[in-house]
Amino acid sequence: MDRIKIVGGAELKGSIPIAGAKNAALPLMIASLLTPDTLELENVPRLSDVRMLKRILGNHGVDVMVAGKRAGDSGEGGEVVRLCAAKIVDTTAPYELVSQMRASFWVIAPLLARMGEAKVSLPGGCAIGTRPVDLLLMALERLGAEITIEAGYVHARAPNGLKGAEIAFPKVTVGGTHTALMAAVLAQGTSVIRNAAREPEVTDLANCLVKMGARIKGIGSSTLEVEGVAALRGAVHRVLPDRIEAGTYAFAAAMAGGDVTLEGVTPDLLQAALDKLSQAGAEVSATNNGIRIRRNGRGIMAVDITTEAFPGFPTDLQAQFMALMTRAGGTSHITETIFENRFMHVQELARLGAKIRLDGDMAIVEGAQTLKGAPVMATDLRASVSLVIAALAAEGETMISRVYHLDRGFEGLEAKLARCGAQIERIRG
Repeated sequence: MDRIKIVGGAELKGSIPIAGAKNAALPLMIASLLTPDTLELENVPRLSDVRMLKRILGNHGVDVMVAGKRAGDSGEGGEVVRLCAAKIVDTTAPYELVSQMRASFWVIAPLLARMGEAKVSLPGGCAIGTRPVDLLLMALERLGAEITIEAGYVHARAPNGLKGAEIAFPKVTVGGTHTALMAAVLAQGTSVIRNAAREPEVTDLANCLVKMGARIKGIGSSTLEVEGVAALRGAVHRVLPDRIEAGTYAFAAAMAGGDVTLEGVTPDLLQAALDKLSQAGAEVSATNNGIRIRRNGRGIMAVDITTEAFPGFPTDLQAQFMALMTRAGGTSHITETIFENRFMHVQELARLGAKIRLDGDMAIVEGAQTLKGAPVMATDLRASVSLVIAALAAEGETMISRVYHLDRGFEGLEAKLARCGAQIERIRG
């Protein structure tokens, strides 16, 4: 099993290209089930979750083709993936596939909308909480689906097609909004989705669906109006930059010190996180091709955060910001409101010398003068990269195991950091 070795203390200087967003690419790939034509996606990140979803879609009969390398390609840019669901041959998503990637449960919406039925395994447990699918199923029922759950599978049926309806989510849900959108675009009549998630990845999906012929009003707002159409066509769409990857490297630059430009991303995608980074003492500025992060000699100041739905501070950057706060002057309070059990990285950060105590949904971080390298273990995707950030500023060597979590969400992490001066390497085995 691979490990990552980091020797802390080196400043980061240079540029880091930001990949396409995993959280946008996955629902966009699933949307290919809505049309018999080809959906071409550009800037798709090279990640294990993307590879797994290709397998899952192939099980339904989707032909997946990755465009070959072109002259001048650096190998770091995203893939061009063409998906064609000309004929869906299986409307069942089995447990052995869905259990490996939770987002694959979303295939239930396009399969039901296009084929009138779907049988999808419940995704099971999750390392960061239960993350139930009840709101996703509620959205489908509002659109007229008959839902039964038996032997760990959700059976959804709409033999006469889905019907437009009002869907009011009691709380903001990204997965629920994705599901409602993909079901409503082929429903008969008009649907209104209230309290919809406003995350950029939701907006990216909606914009792609419009290119495919969907009729959607209110994109980017909390109320979406969808006028159903009889069929969707193919399209070409570029996946938006990954704001979580950008925020992660921004915090890493502030942690290690130096001067780093994050290429290909705009501040509006993660303004709340950048505002907190500025409060912590880093210099943040927009450039012609990205965002520049500088911290030269100044200490890090303690800042409190509370995770919120977009445009608030993203839960997917909570662990990384906590790592930064372990070196802050003073005490910071980090409140997690989105997911339960998302403080599993605390014990591993403590192995590096971090001083953190938990009080319900709040972590109280007392900034330490120094961190010291140690063997640590990743517990999930965001937790694993928080250990990378802490290790960049720790004295001596840190060895991070179970780094397959990192491969689910970060493309070429070691190479990007090493090019900016970090002493980091992957140890195969």
